[in-house]
Amino acid sequence: MSVDRVHEVAPGTAAPVQRPVMAWTITGMLVLFIVVNWADKTVFGIAAQPLKEELGLTSAQVGFIGSAFFFLFSITGLTVGFIGNRVRTKWVLFTLAALWSLTMVPVLVSASFATLLISRIGLGAAEGPSGALANAAAFEWFPKEKRSFPSAWLSSGASIAKIAIAPLLALIVAVWGWRASFVVLALAGVAWALAWALIGRQGPFAAPLGRRSAPVAVQRVPFRRIALSRTFLGCVVGTFTMYGLVSVILTWLPSYFEVGLGIDRLQAGVMFGLPSISGMTAMLVISWFTDRRVAAGASARVQRGLVPAVALLVGGLLLALLPYLASPVLAIIAVVVGYGIGAAALPLANAAVSQICPPAQQAGTLGVFLALQSASGLFAPALTGWLVDVAATPSAGFALAFQVFGLAVVVGGIATALLVNPERDAQLILG
Repeated sequence: MSVDRVHEVAPGTAAPVQRPVMAWTITGMLVLFIVVNWADKTVFGIAAQPLKEELGLTSAQVGFIGSAFFFLFSITGLTVGFIGNRVRTKWVLFTLAALWSLTMVPVLVSASFATLLISRIGLGAAEGPSGALANAAAFEWFPKEKRSFPSAWLSSGASIAKIAIAPLLALIVAVWGWRASFVVLALAGVAWALAWALIGRQGPFAAPLGRRSAPVAVQRVPFRRIALSRTFLGCVVGTFTMYGLVSVILTWLPSYFEVGLGIDRLQAGVMFGLPSISGMTAMLVISWFTDRRVAAGASARVQRGLVPAVALLVGGLLLALLPYLASPVLAIIAVVVGYGIGAAALPLANAAVSQICPPAQQAGTLGVFLALQSASGLFAPALTGWLVDVAATPSAGFALAFQVFGLAVVVGGIATALLVNPERDAQLILG
C-alpha cells in the first residue's frame, strides 16, 4: 500500500498501518510550520520599542496592537477548524502559510499605526486555525495513546522560534531595522508553503474524506456532547489562563527586560528565548513520559489531567511571587521557570481533547478548543500595557501584570485538576 493511500484503511475494519519515518517527517514539517507561525507572532515583540519610537506610540497602543492580533484569531480558528473536517489538511495548511506572507505587505508599503493594526489583525486571522490544524495533521499519523509527544514538539515550535529565530530577528532589527525582519518572515512563509506542497499528505489514523469514505461508517457525535464534557471544559479553562500569559510574554517580554529591568535592547531580544528553553524542555520531557505511561496502561486521568494541573499550579505560583522579588536575576528566574513549567500543560491538554472526539471531528474539535483557549490573547497584552502606563514605574507595572496572570493560571490549574478525565468522558461520548 502506498503512503498516499494508507488513509483508505477504515477505522473499525483493519488496524491502521503505522509508518514511523513518514510520521516524524510530517511532524518535522509541521514543527517548521509552527516555527514560522510563531516567528511571525514574535517579531512584533522584538520590534515593539523601535516601532514605538518611530511611530510615536504609547505603551497602551502597543498593547492594543498586540491584542488586535487576536481580534479574528479565535473566529477563524473556529470556522476553519470545521473546514478541516471536510477538506484535506494539506491544502488548508498550504493556504494559511501563503496568507501569512501576504499580511506582511501592507506595513512594508506604508508604516503607520493603522497599517500596523490592519497587518496584525490579518496575520491573526490567517494564523488562528494553524495550531489546531497542525495538531490534527500530526495526529493522523499517531494512535491516541501516543499523541502528547508529537503535540509537545508542535508546541515546542513556539519555543524554537523564540530560542533560535528571535535572536536572529533581534539582530536583523538592530542592524537593518524592523522592516527587514518582516521581509525575511514573508519569504519564510512562501518557502514553507512550497515545500509542504511537495511533502504533505494524510496519515493512517485520519478519517476518510470524499467519495472514498462512502462505504465506510464514519463515527460522528453531536458536537455539544464533546464541548460540554468536563474534560473539554477543564482543558479550556486551564489553557485559557496559560495562553493569556503566553500572549503577554509574546508581546511584552523584551520590553520588560529592557525598560523594566534595564537590560540592553539587543540583549533583551536575545534573552526573549529563555522562557522558551524551559518551556520546550518541560513540554518534551513531561509529554514523552506521560505518553509512555498511558501506552503502558496508566490512567489518562492522572497523566493528562493531574500532571498538567500540577504544572499550572506551580508555574502560576512562581509568577505570582514576582512583585516580591527585588533582584532582577530572581525576577528573570521566576518568569523563565514559571512560564516553562506552566507551558507543559498545553500539549497534554491537546492530547486529552483528541482522546474524547471521533477522528472525523478532530480538526473541528481542536479548532474550537484552541480558539477558546487563545481568546485570552484578546485582552491580556492590552491589560498589561494599561497596567504599565498607570503604574508608578514600568518595573512595578510589569511585575503586577505577571502576578495577575500567574494567579489566573493557578485558578486554571485547580479547574484542570477537578474536571479533566479523558477516559471517563471518552466512554460517555464515544460509547
